[in-house]
Parts: sequence; C-alpha cells; structure tokens
Amino acid sequence: MAARLRTLATTLALSTTLGIFSSAALAADRANTESGIIQGSTQDGVTAYKGIPYAAPPVGNLRWRAPRPYPHWAGVRKTTEYGHDCMQLPFPGDAAPLGTPPAEDCLVLNVWEPAVRDAHADPLPVIVWIHGGGYVNGGSSPEVYDGSAFARHGIIFVSFNYRLGRFGFFAHPALTAEAGKGPTGNFAFMDQIAALKWVQHNIKSFGGDPQRVTLFGESAGGGSVLTMMTSPLARGLFQRAIIESGGGRAGLNSMTLLSKDQPNKPSAETLGVNFAKANGIDATGPAALAALRKIPADKVVNGLNMASMFQAASTYPGPMIDGKLILETPQEAFLAGRAMKIPTIIGANSMDIGFSFARTMDDLFAPFGAHKDAAMAVYDPQHTGNVRAVGAKVAADGMMIEPARFIAGTVASTGVPSWEYRFSYVAESMRKEWPGAPHASEIPYVFDTVKARYGANLTAADEKVAQDTNAYWVNFARYGDPNGAGLPTWPQYSASHDVLLDFTAAGPNAIADPWKARLDLTAARAEGK
Repeated sequence: MAARLRTLATTLALSTTLGIFSSAALAADRANTESGIIQGSTQDGVTAYKGIPYAAPPVGNLRWRAPRPYPHWAGVRKTTEYGHDCMQLPFPGDAAPLGTPPAEDCLVLNVWEPAVRDAHADPLPVIVWIHGGGYVNGGSSPEVYDGSAFARHGIIFVSFNYRLGRFGFFAHPALTAEAGKGPTGNFAFMDQIAALKWVQHNIKSFGGDPQRVTLFGESAGGGSVLTMMTSPLARGLFQRAIIESGGGRAGLNSMTLLSKDQPNKPSAETLGVNFAKANGIDATGPAALAALRKIPADKVVNGLNMASMFQAASTYPGPMIDGKLILETPQEAFLAGRAMKIPTIIGANSMDIGFSFARTMDDLFAPFGAHKDAAMAVYDPQHTGNVRAVGAKVAADGMMIEPARFIAGTVASTGVPSWEYRFSYVAESMRKEWPGAPHASEIPYVFDTVKARYGANLTAADEKVAQDTNAYWVNFARYGDPNGAGLPTWPQYSASHDVLLDFTAAGPNAIADPWKARLDLTAARAEGK
C-alpha cells in the first residue's frame, strides 16, 4: 500500500471540529470527516472509501423527513464495502445491477482518490455522480459506476444513494403541516442536496477542491442535475454540470403539484392520501403519519419499479413542484434565465429512450399540428408505416435528444460555454442486436468500466472509445472544457452552427447535427408553434 501522509496542520485543524487529536498525520487510507475518521482500501493506485454515511438513516420517525446529520462516531470506521442501495424492487435486466441488497437505511456515499499525491500540490477537481433508474430504481454500488478511472487521472470521484420511489417522493397533508416552512415531498432531491453539502464540508480531507465540483448524472440522474441547476436550495454547491440523457423539456402541466389538483393530474397530497387509504389509514393528522411510518418498507415499495411505475400513478407522484426546492420546471427556469449559469455538457444516445403509445401513423403525427405532413416525411421518408419503429424515434427525440439540444443552446445563449454530444457507438459484440446506442449504454464508456459491462466480449475498439470518452469527462472536470491533447476537437455549441460531437465507430467526430430537420419539428411541437 502506497503511503501518503496528510499534513499535521490539516489534521490539527480538523481535530478542532471533530474533537479528535492526533500527534501524527493520518495514514494514506484514512480521512477525517465531520462525523469521524474513516478507513478505506487501496488498490492499483486508488484509495476507495465506500458506504460513508452522509445523513442519519431515514427510518422510523425519520421516514419522509428532510435528511438529518449523521451522529459522530468514536475511533476509526471501516469504509471498505458499499452500503445498502436505497429500498426498491430491482428491475429485471438492468444494465447496472445492484451490488448490495436494497434497504431503507441507505444514505451513504463513496469516494475514490489517488492513493499517492503531493501534500503540497493544489487541491484536485471533484466529480459527483447521480445514478439513474427513473427515480424508482438504481444505486451507487453497480460495478460499472466504479470511480477508479477518474481517480487514476487525478479527479476525486464521489457517488451516493438517494431515496427512491415512495420513500423519495411522497406527500400528505399531515406531512406538509409537519414540515412547516421547510420543503416537503421531494425527499430524494433533499438527499442529493445533503450529499452535495457533505462534499462541500468534507472533500478537502480527500485532497479535493470544493470550488471545482462537477455534478453529472444519467437519465433520472441527468434530470436531477437539471433540478439542482434550477433549485434555489442547491446554489453554490457545484460549478460545472454534465447531463447524460436527462431530458429538459417537461412542461409545467406534466409535473405534479404539491397541494393543488390539476385537470387529470391529482396533487401529490391527493396521491399520498390515496396510498394511505389503500393501507387502511383514513386519518389526515399526526396519527396518520405515525401509522404511515410504521408500514413495512416492502409494502411502501408495493411492487413499484421501472416496469410498473405507470400503473402506480394513483399513489406515486414522482418529482413535484413544492414551492421551496422546486419552483418550476427546468425548461421554464432555463428559458427565464433563472438556471445556474455554469459550463455544461449535455447529450443523448442515438437510440435513446422514449415512450410512444400511438396505434396509427395519424395518431403519432397529430401532435405536430400544422407540421404533421412535414414531420411524417422527415421521420418516415421511406413511407414504411411502421408505427412502432417510427414512434420510437419520435419519442426519443421528444424525451431526450431534442431537449439536450435545447439546454445546450439555452446555456450558450447566456454566454456560458456548453458542449453537446450524441453517443452513437455500439460495442462490437452488440452490433447485431442494437442498430444504435440504447439508453444508458454510454455509461461504461464514460467511466471506462467497459470490461465490467462486456467481459470476455470486450474488444480493443471498445476500450479505445472508453478511454477517449472518459478523457473528455476528465478534462471537463479539471478545466471546465472537455478538450485536451490527443483528442479530436469538440467545438462549443452554438445554435447558429448546431455542431455536436458524435461518438462513432470511427471515433469522436464533430459534425453539424444530421437530425436538425426532425429536431426542429420536435422543438416546434414542444413550444406549441
């Protein structure tokens, strides 16, 4: 194990806060946190700390409350194994299967750092990962989310868990009354803010710079980054953002409101009352909360996951506009100039996710209004009439691909640099099955963990794409610009040029977006033009 001594001055300064005194610097695989000393493990030049509590377990009377500080511990706490991922019903076939059994006691994070670093060197940049999973699945333990590659390139990597499903998003009139002037309902986002505050307060102990924090995530994690960029409660907690297939176009009427019912969309409180009644709880005061908090965790889940979330709409609200943490949709905040103005990378995959329930081509293109015929021509130029295949393209464009362009262009219009990408690379072993890059398939390339994803089927070409992709993300975390030596140039985005970086089988390639015509029509549809 490589030795790295922390300076005595740092140890003494931290000991004042922690009530700990040491006459010698900590060993290389130990670090001070606000709650106590932790010990990680070192392998291949990287020290990893796993399962670090960043908030008190949200169980018992703390279920459906804002995260509370974790109590201080005495001695040295071993942090060499992942903590529980948050309570859920795992989704069959998940490309990032959990590495731990889910539980309600799950508010932990993980840190990877270089094992050897000059104690007098400048603090290192930090990158913080928010996992996806539709806000009902996922965790920080999957092998493809290992942060070692970032740490080997001099980046402090942090990942964390946040409450999911009804544990993460739940409202009830009694909960609103209990919260008083504080936020309620969006407990998952409160956890994310608590984790980011933990980074601000503790990352110096790992050699990290709290003023150079990049927040990135994929799918629901990417949507979470957009929420953090637009929430007044997350201001100043990070300085750069990367959104991978995170959307960004949802309108106000698509989001649940905390207390106000909308046409065909009951409020989150109404859905919470529905859930309570389904569990035999008819009261709405403190007695109702006491009873709700005693429901066994598996009955709170009640089969909710990515496969069943649409069927759970009568008792599960998802993210909601609560008036404290979320004031408006990301689209509204970006258009009004109220989003954080920070360097941003955003993009989506060439065969990304979307949901189309159209049964005919007329049903599919009717929402384009006056542009219906033009949309049909550009989306189905061969006149195949294949509603399923064409609908998948229309839905992916509307949910992920055009919104990425919208966010990139809106950020650029404020004078802040942004970069758009499209991930089109498909692993050589999957090319007979995947005509394009599916949702989430870029993740092992971003993390350079493709071996964990593809195993014996991994090829040298796959590895090269992973090295290049990870290098762009590392450069952005380090400099606020993804470009660097040995990489094809990735131009800043501008609406006038509409150039993105396409990750292809031939390598990263900066091109004018070949899908501009169809995305223009999708944008017009989204904006009601």
